Amino acid sequence: MSSLNRRGFLASSTALASGIAAVSGLSSAVHVAAAEADDLKSIGKTPHTKFAVNCEMWWTKLPFMDRIKETAKLGFPAIEFWPYANKNILAVAELCEELGVQVAQFTAWGFKPGMNELQNHDAVEQAIRESVKVAKILKCNKACVVAGNDVPGMTQEEMHKNVITALKRVAPIAEDNDLTLILEPMNIRVDHKGHCLYGSAPTIKICQEVGSSHVKINWDLYHMHITEGDLCGHLREGMETKTIGYLQLADHPGRNEPGTGEIHYNRVLKEAHDLGYHDFVGLECRPTDELAAAKRVAAADVW
Repeated sequence: MSSLNRRGFLASSTALASGIAAVSGLSSAVHVAAAEADDLKSIGKTPHTKFAVNCEMWWTKLPFMDRIKETAKLGFPAIEFWPYANKNILAVAELCEELGVQVAQFTAWGFKPGMNELQNHDAVEQAIRESVKVAKILKCNKACVVAGNDVPGMTQEEMHKNVITALKRVAPIAEDNDLTLILEPMNIRVDHKGHCLYGSAPTIKICQEVGSSHVKINWDLYHMHITEGDLCGHLREGMETKTIGYLQLADHPGRNEPGTGEIHYNRVLKEAHDLGYHDFVGLECRPTDELAAAKRVAAADVW
């Protein structure tokens, strides 16, 4: 081989080796990225509890649709959100279908105007009829309703009676469309001073008075902890009365993710699971940091 050909051969060999190395490096980078994505997805795939990320409180600096994408990246199986009126429901449904994420529940009726005033009941019925259509698009079977804030001059008993009247009126609509309305009691010590419904006992009573299989309680463990404590004991009462329709959580104080406050969620979630609650648990909490929060949520499901 001539020196000229030898130099050409060596140059070609070097270039080929460099190309192979570059391709190999790119392939390794792709594999690393895929492995990292798989690691992230494993966080939300918890062994006992199915969690639904509240897209109103997680990744609040991102557009709403991107929050759903972030939920899927962490492997969580579902989302929940508040009012549907300001959202592109068709787009939400399509994205959730594409990502394999379910909608656990959304808000059908909020704080104002309250269900605790008779004059608002026509609007309540209209909202529930609209919510039925929204739920079908989202393939969702739960919608949250709120009792309302205190009405001057009315007793709590009177306000609760009006809530019962409203729910009795719309219960047949919910039943006919297999949509469970979940009534949420709040806490008045920290977050919702002036709200007319708090604690499990009066909410169980309302559900029992309504007497519908499709009117139950949005049992927010954060609100219940602040209002009455004894979370496991009250959970048993809720399950015994068949009034729990959905669970939500946040730690206290701070309303952040589990592991940041005083609630031992490993014990509480195990109790709920052992009592037979195997539906979604909504993460209606403010993450200190979304990735760290997701890991703490996963840790709370270990027992």
